[in-house]
Amino acid sequence: MLAGAFRRITKTAASAFSTTAAATNLPQMPPCDFTPKPFDGMSKARAKEVRATHLSPAMLTFYKDPVYVHQGHKQWLFDSDGKRYLDLFAGIVTVGVGHCHPTVLKAVVDQQETLWHTTNIYMHPKIHEYAERLTATLPDYLDVVYLVNSGSEANDLAMAMARLYTGKYDIVSLRNAYHGLSTFAMGATSLGNWMQQMPTRNGLLQSMNADVYRGPWGGSNCREESSQVVDRTCDCSPGECKASDMYAGQLEDVLKHCTPKKIAGFIVEYIQGVGGCMQLPRGFISKAFELIRAKGGLCILDEVQTGFGRMGTHFWGFEAAGCQPDIIVMAKSIANGFPMGAVVTRKEIAASLTSALHLNTFGGNPMACAAATAVLDVMEEEKLQSHALDLGRYTLRKMEELRDKYPIIGDVRGRGLMLGMELVSDRETRTPLAPEIVANIFEDCKDMGILFGKGGLYGSCFRIKPPLCVTKEDIDFAMAVMDIAFQKHQPQA
Repeated sequence: MLAGAFRRITKTAASAFSTTAAATNLPQMPPCDFTPKPFDGMSKARAKEVRATHLSPAMLTFYKDPVYVHQGHKQWLFDSDGKRYLDLFAGIVTVGVGHCHPTVLKAVVDQQETLWHTTNIYMHPKIHEYAERLTATLPDYLDVVYLVNSGSEANDLAMAMARLYTGKYDIVSLRNAYHGLSTFAMGATSLGNWMQQMPTRNGLLQSMNADVYRGPWGGSNCREESSQVVDRTCDCSPGECKASDMYAGQLEDVLKHCTPKKIAGFIVEYIQGVGGCMQLPRGFISKAFELIRAKGGLCILDEVQTGFGRMGTHFWGFEAAGCQPDIIVMAKSIANGFPMGAVVTRKEIAASLTSALHLNTFGGNPMACAAATAVLDVMEEEKLQSHALDLGRYTLRKMEELRDKYPIIGDVRGRGLMLGMELVSDRETRTPLAPEIVANIFEDCKDMGILFGKGGLYGSCFRIKPPLCVTKEDIDFAMAVMDIAFQKHQPQA
């Protein structure tokens, strides 16, 4: 087993790993001067028993032998045995500035000594300080914040606001989209493997996904600021995308045939996260917004994964898309792991909630707001957005090198440090790689010390979305590990 190549991480972990790696021809993990605390909690064996008997079977885990995480530091995770992992998934794109970042940690500890919680029926400083800081990152017209606990809840609230404000009911999303698993949000989600056997579609419709890799239209010149599709040509000139017109035409067809004269709105991700880091073609979102507004609807941009500098070129995904949403939704990196989400919109739209009493008990919790404010401080002080731009471009080029080397990598895509790698058994047909092979590559990479996500309808896309503090040396290590795993599992001609 590749896992046997690793030793327990101690103060001499870097040299120990280097020795082991050299002996087994494994890439050397970059050094880390952080030493985790000794683990003295419930054993992994006992935790597995508790999970099997007292936790819901719906709580899925990655890997045949799940990682039993004990402590985190910046881009690193340590398990109960002290083994160190490079975290390229950031707690599902959540730990934006790094695990237990000292600035965020200090802000939370300081706040704990003053006030843990009070609801918004009283006023406290942190929610007001954060609202002012957050709106300063946005265009002037997006000036009202409502804080909640998660992305799903924020998407629910955004769609409710659209319905209340317009007085209309129908909301359109895209196939392959993921907007959460609460009842409302599940209706806007359009990935069959995430759908429960229950009514969720009331007033929620889906249009064809603007997928230039697997969809009927698209090719080698359709993406903006990213790796382009290979093995598929198109006749688009530089700066234009005919595919976006075709997919916008599909949306127009849905609006003509499946909705009344006026609708409530449209919700979309700039890059589809759970859907496999799927990038929409250039210009599509702006064209879609025009169609929606012609029907009286509001345009909602789901920034749960794309916000807070991860795009590199821009702080928010809608800025990269060149569009002006009426409502944006955010969560995940907003507070670096504290349960928090937000809906930001115009005053007149926000006022729609005043038609009845509305309260969120934990929304705007003082500790979460302290953490969220510290995240903005760290983003600015450490220049993490520009780092995401430079390192994201570097990572994408390294991923392209792997794609050009291994035919089972059909596509690489993304922007900044939100990147995806699609695995196929046949590049021409784009047939997804067999799940057992995907799983074996995934397991081998974990055994060699890197963690990343999986996504897409077929689970065949590797999602690389690390904390923004990740380094070039980390990326080189990760790509070397993936090189070994792909070489091992590349089918022989």
